[in-house]
Amino acid sequence: MPYAIPTDVEQRPVLVVGAGTLGARIALMFALGGSRVRIYNRTRDRAESAKRFVADQLPHARDMLAVTSPPGTVEVVTPLEDAVAGAWLIIESVAEDLAIKRPLLAAVDGLADQDAIVATNSSSYPSSQMASAVKHPERLLNMHFLMPPLANSVELMSCGTTEGAIIDALKKLLPRYRLVPFEVRRESVGLIFNRIWAAIKREALMVVQEGVATPEDVDRIFVDVLRSPAGPFRMMDQIGLDVVLDVEEHYAQVRDGIPEGPRMLLREYLARGHLGVKSRRGFYSDYDTGT
Repeated sequence: MPYAIPTDVEQRPVLVVGAGTLGARIALMFALGGSRVRIYNRTRDRAESAKRFVADQLPHARDMLAVTSPPGTVEVVTPLEDAVAGAWLIIESVAEDLAIKRPLLAAVDGLADQDAIVATNSSSYPSSQMASAVKHPERLLNMHFLMPPLANSVELMSCGTTEGAIIDALKKLLPRYRLVPFEVRRESVGLIFNRIWAAIKREALMVVQEGVATPEDVDRIFVDVLRSPAGPFRMMDQIGLDVVLDVEEHYAQVRDGIPEGPRMLLREYLARGHLGVKSRRGFYSDYDTGT
C-alpha cells in the first residue's frame, strides 16, 4: 500500500527517543515550529533535562530565526509504548551503537501507528543496517540533524526500501520547522556533510596529535581563513568527544587507511573525563553550566 503523509500531522505529536545533545535540539526545533513534542529516554532525569533545555532555549531560538507563531508543547512520556502511541514521526537519537539501535527500532516499529514515520538520527550507520530488525522497513530512513538551531540542515537517506513518498513529504514538511532538508541520493556512510566534516576533523586532530599546533591555534586559523563562527575543536566539544570517537571508530571499521592518531588523541581526553561541553571540559575548559 503506497504511503501517504498523515492528514492530521498538526494534531499529532513528534516523538524524540533519546535525550542527549542532539535529541534535545531536535525537540527544540519541532517545538519551535508549533508541534507537540514528546521526549522519551531510558533514564527520566535525562529526559527532564532535555525538556528544560528546550524551555530555556525557545525564546533565543525564536528571536534568532524570527519565529512569530506560537511554540508547541514539550512533555516527557514513559513508558515507551505510551510515548510512541499516536506519534506521526518518531526520531531515534541514541548512542551510535547498532546493538542499541536495532532492538530499540524494532520495539518502536512494533508499537508505532500504521502511518507513522520511523527515523534514525544516525549519520555513521545507514538505516539499511537496521532495516532487517523492523517489520515495516518501507517507513524507515536516516534523518540526520546537524546542530540546530545554529545549523538546521537535515539529511534524508533511504534504507533501500523506504517509500519515496516519505522522503518527498518530509522535504515539503520540514521547512515549517525551520529545518532545511537534503536528500542523500545514494547510500553513504556519513551521508553528505559528515563525510566532508570527517576529513576536516580528522586532519585537525592529526595536527594536534603530532604537536604541530594547539587546538586553540587550529581553531583561530580556521576561523580567520574561512570566517566560520567556530573552529573544529570548539565544534567537537559541542558534539561531545565520546560521540566523535564513536564515529571515528566506525569509519575505521568500514574504510581502509583511517589513521590511528586522531583516535589516540580523543581517547586521551576521554580517559581524563573530558567530554566537551557536557562535562564542562574538553579541548577547552571555559564552559559553565549555562553553556
